[in-house]
Amino acid sequence: MFHDTQAAGRPVFSVVVPCYNEELGIDEFHRRISDVMNGLGRSWEVVYVNDGSVDRTLIRLEALRAVDPAVGLVNLSRNFGKEIALTAGLDHALGEAIIVIDADLQDPPEVIPELVAGWETGYDMVYAQRRAREGETWLKKFTSNQFYRLMQRVGGVRLPRNTGDFRLLSRRALDALLLLREHHRFMKGLFAWVGFPSQAVLYDRAPRHAGSSSWNYWRLWNLAVEGITGFTLMPLKIATYLGLGVAIFSLIFGGQLVVRTLLFGNGVPGYPSLMAVVLFLGGVQLMTLGVIGEYLGRVFNETKKRPLYLLERAIPSEVGAQAQIQPSRVA
Repeated sequence: MFHDTQAAGRPVFSVVVPCYNEELGIDEFHRRISDVMNGLGRSWEVVYVNDGSVDRTLIRLEALRAVDPAVGLVNLSRNFGKEIALTAGLDHALGEAIIVIDADLQDPPEVIPELVAGWETGYDMVYAQRRAREGETWLKKFTSNQFYRLMQRVGGVRLPRNTGDFRLLSRRALDALLLLREHHRFMKGLFAWVGFPSQAVLYDRAPRHAGSSSWNYWRLWNLAVEGITGFTLMPLKIATYLGLGVAIFSLIFGGQLVVRTLLFGNGVPGYPSLMAVVLFLGGVQLMTLGVIGEYLGRVFNETKKRPLYLLERAIPSEVGAQAQIQPSRVA
């Protein structure tokens, strides 16, 4: 699986790291990733993507690039979100194998040699699967497990459980992934959608090294909605079945009213029961409209054909610059 890319001026490995407000931990991350990648004994680069950080992350990344020729920098014009920032980094990765990892050190860089070993045996995608998740609450672990279980059952792709973005992709797997340019991106699902021979590597996830995560429960909920609506039509089917069920219930309820009136006369209907039925039907209708609106909103955003992101600047690493590929200002 390993190819000699030196003749083409292309690094063997590219490490893609999306960053948002990581100033407190980025130096330690770079030290550890450098130790690991240098230990592999092959050419490599690291592509840091600054996703509109509001702290000194960009300054720290510029300082790292000034002293390390392996560092490339992609600075987005504003905050576009992690999924888009990750895509921007993948767009600018030039290696034969591409490693995706977060900068918070919850995913230990020391696992990378195991990912590389899987790639060398012929796998196009080697993903790191969490065996333990330290530093996370029981609620987050529970909701995460339930989400993966739901996606396994209703999703259009087989999403590996307890697996994040930490993985290695071959060049052909990445080229296939970059053909997918939808705006509502759920990268875990897109990784699974492209297929290719894959292998899992088990590891223990560590607590965050520094700072605090920007992923609160509301953002995680929205990401889950992106995943569900991006890879299955099941919510629309549920709305259809629910509407059918309400219609059947209404027919049965109306029939028994007719029979009861014929047998016992026309009694005065109860106000509470009437309100309960009206509110129930109104709730079902609003929920159904909301589900339809989620899908319709995604269609609306895709038809505008806006670029996924805009660059403030993109500076390749000195290793990657040998490939003589000029990145586009708009992607």
